[in-house]
Amino acid sequence: MTTFFRLSFFGLLVGLLAMTAAKPKRVVFFGDSITQAGIKPGGYIDRLKSMVPADQYELVGAGIGGNKIYDLFLRMDEDVLAKQPDVVVIWVGVNDVWHKATSGTGTDPDKFVRFYEAVVKKFQAANVRVVLCTPAAIGEKNDMTNQQDGDLNQYSQFIRDLAKRQNLPLVDLRKAFQDYNLKNNPENKDRGILTADRVHLNEAGNQFVADQMKTVLLQVK
Repeated sequence: MTTFFRLSFFGLLVGLLAMTAAKPKRVVFFGDSITQAGIKPGGYIDRLKSMVPADQYELVGAGIGGNKIYDLFLRMDEDVLAKQPDVVVIWVGVNDVWHKATSGTGTDPDKFVRFYEAVVKKFQAANVRVVLCTPAAIGEKNDMTNQQDGDLNQYSQFIRDLAKRQNLPLVDLRKAFQDYNLKNNPENKDRGILTADRVHLNEAGNQFVADQMKTVLLQVK
C-alpha cells in the first residue's frame, strides 16, 4: 500500500506540475480601432498568434474604435483587469491627437500624461506587467509634412519618457514607422505603405506591427 500511495502522490504531483507549466501567459492588447481590427483575420494580433508559441501565450484583444487614453482608464477594470491578464500592451494616442483637429475632442498634453500614468499605475497595482507603445502614424509622408506630425511626435515622447521613468518595455512604433517610410516611401505618399488610410494598418502594416510586437513581447518575463 505504501508503494501504491507513493506512486499515486508522485503521479498527482507530476500532473499538477504539468498543469502549471502548461498555463499560457495571457496578454491583453488594449487600445483603439487599430487594436480592434488587430484581432480580426490578418490583423496584427491574429498574425502574432502564429508567431509566438501557442502553449506559452494567450493573446486577447481589447480595442474599441475612437478610444483615447481617458476611455481606456474608464473601462480598464471591466475590459482588461476582469480578464486577469499577465501582461497588458497599451497602444493609444492617435485619437488623442487626431481628434483635436477633426472634432476638437482630443486630449490636452498634460491630461494625456496624467491619465496614461494612472492607467499604468493601476495595472502595476494589480501585478500586471505593462508594455507601452507609441502611436504610429497619422499620415505616412516622410518629410514631416503630415498635419499632426508635431503633436504625434510630442505625445510619442511623453510615452517614451514614461517608459524610461518606470523602466517599462517599449514598442516604439512611431520611430519604426518613420524609419520604414524613409526607406520605402520614395514618392512621399501619405498612405499605402503601412496604412490603408493614413492611420489604420494595411496588410504590410499588420505584419510590420506584429514583428515589432513580437520582438518586445518575447522579452517580457
